[in-house]
Amino acid sequence: MTSREATSYLPRAATAEESAEWRRSPSDWAALLAIGAIQWPWLLRSLWGGKRRDKKKLLERLALPAESLPKLGSWKADVGFLTRIVDHIEQHRPAHVVELGAGASTLVTARALQLHGGGTLTSFDQHHDFVEAVAAWLNEHQLTVNLHHAPLVPASAHWPALWYDLSKLPDTIDLLLIDGPPWTLHPFVRGSAEQLFDRMTPGGVIMLDDAARPGERFVAARWKTRWPDFDWRLLSGIKGTLLGIKRIAIQYVVVGYTACTINTW
Repeated sequence: MTSREATSYLPRAATAEESAEWRRSPSDWAALLAIGAIQWPWLLRSLWGGKRRDKKKLLERLALPAESLPKLGSWKADVGFLTRIVDHIEQHRPAHVVELGAGASTLVTARALQLHGGGTLTSFDQHHDFVEAVAAWLNEHQLTVNLHHAPLVPASAHWPALWYDLSKLPDTIDLLLIDGPPWTLHPFVRGSAEQLFDRMTPGGVIMLDDAARPGERFVAARWKTRWPDFDWRLLSGIKGTLLGIKRIAIQYVVVGYTACTINTW
């Protein structure tokens, strides 16, 4: 089975095993219904995965067959987000990339790393069978990824709903791609990704997909307050991308003066 065969157009629901330890509270239901009621325009827009010619151009750029990717859009990454990933890898050549939510972005990121610098990709997804399918799909293209099943467990006190049970993370992260878990668990579910921000290297980059949605905008606002050592900005696109860049602290000493530190990126 390949990822193309395992990837449906709509998001997959959590299995009983994956959600056994968690039930939505009344406040969780209220947030889900309220945000869901106002974000339907963004959800409708996200059904479109981008122009066919842009997808064709991206695959040609990566020297991948035309049929390599499934139909994009809906819960999957769109062409714009995938192109941003490739642009960044080509320009900055990150050594350690971590991805939350496997799928089309796994293939594209792994291939870009193979072509530009040979960095390592560590990817996590909550669906065990999907992880196996993606692994087989990557093997068809001779791509190597540290791909792990990360079941969903109750999130930390700072954020609602569930979060990935992560292990085997690299000590440092140069590029963090956040495209899961699905918002249907809770509109703010991806806020828990901040657990990895301490691992970001100076100049390291965070990319949050679906960042134009109201739930992700709330998450972004809290991150900006809680993580002032990052520069944050929302990039336009079909679904929007939140970009976070960790500032680089440069310390220098001028003879006869006090040492100074400048934050830059």
